[in-house]
Amino acid sequence: MISPHGGKLVDRVLNEECRQDILAAARALPKLTINDESVSDVENVATGVFSPLEGFMGRADYRNVLNEMRLRTDLPWTIPIVLDASPEEAARLKEGKDVLLENESGRPVAVLHLQEKFEYSKDELAEKVFLTMDKAHPGVAKVAGMKKILLAGPLDLLEVSPTPFDRYKLSPKETRILFKEKGWKTIVAFQTRNTPHIGHEYVQKTALTFTDGIFVNPVIGRKKKGDFKDEVILASYDELIKHYYLKERAVMAILQMEMRYAGPREAIHHAIVRKNFGCTHIIIGRDHAGVGTYYHPYAAQDIFEEFPDLGIAPLFFRAFYFCKKCQSVVNEKICPHPNSEQIQFSGTKIRDLLVKGEVPPAELMRPEVAKVIMQFESPFNE
Repeated sequence: MISPHGGKLVDRVLNEECRQDILAAARALPKLTINDESVSDVENVATGVFSPLEGFMGRADYRNVLNEMRLRTDLPWTIPIVLDASPEEAARLKEGKDVLLENESGRPVAVLHLQEKFEYSKDELAEKVFLTMDKAHPGVAKVAGMKKILLAGPLDLLEVSPTPFDRYKLSPKETRILFKEKGWKTIVAFQTRNTPHIGHEYVQKTALTFTDGIFVNPVIGRKKKGDFKDEVILASYDELIKHYYLKERAVMAILQMEMRYAGPREAIHHAIVRKNFGCTHIIIGRDHAGVGTYYHPYAAQDIFEEFPDLGIAPLFFRAFYFCKKCQSVVNEKICPHPNSEQIQFSGTKIRDLLVKGEVPPAELMRPEVAKVIMQFESPFNE
């Protein structure tokens, strides 16, 4: 099976004995409250999703990732994984000491072995990662709201947080065992933050034709206004896989992680994460992880040329559409018919139809999928 990024799958989840010892001593530890997105980052570090990271990035790795898109070891890495704190919070935390991280409900999440505290430039972070400082970009807006100090150091996770979607949750250790049991040697990952339309099914099944199995891996967590809600995405994929996929060829599990909408940089990040899950390939479509018009439609594909040592193979899909004459999903390399015969896969068009209570045509979306989505009174983030 493909090696994890950096060669070793990180596991920093404490066993029950260590967990109880930490909790018993928790009163003596300084505490820091972190938001849900940071909780997800902590869990992704500890369970190996973010291998080889073992904690939040220190100054040297942070600077290298911003400027070179690589860790200090020269390993590809494109998104800074950091924890912010206010100057007041940072002042009461000592380097070389442990900090108990709690979620916003006061539940202990993890222990941070604090090694570094350092200041950073929000403008530089936004410009380097998102290629813009426009606060209309959701990633830039989030950076603008971050606190002024970054905290760095290894983490030890007390326990994985329960979610409403636990039955869909698999760690990289678990997916690797599952893929091995299925006898899959080549696995293609599909990253999604949307419900599936016929175009999505086309690229998935095209990729599956050349691999042993497909790993559908929806992102569950903070997304922008207008995106589908998590429960809608999962219910719609359940229906698609149930009716249109071979059970022995498809696996779906969630990725608890916020969307950053960083376009090309995030495409590389998504590839690294799926490599850690055990995937050998990843589908990269038009405007992968993009938002608005901030990135060229194929910037997320072009950036892979800069990472020949990534260790996971991208499968690129460019323009495809439903041709009324061919009566199938096609692309410009195989369809000779004019634009008047084309039905484009427009997420906006599908969304508008669903909002009006109209079932999208079968050329755009499976009726079973549309029916499931329309059962939700409010399927979109507000």
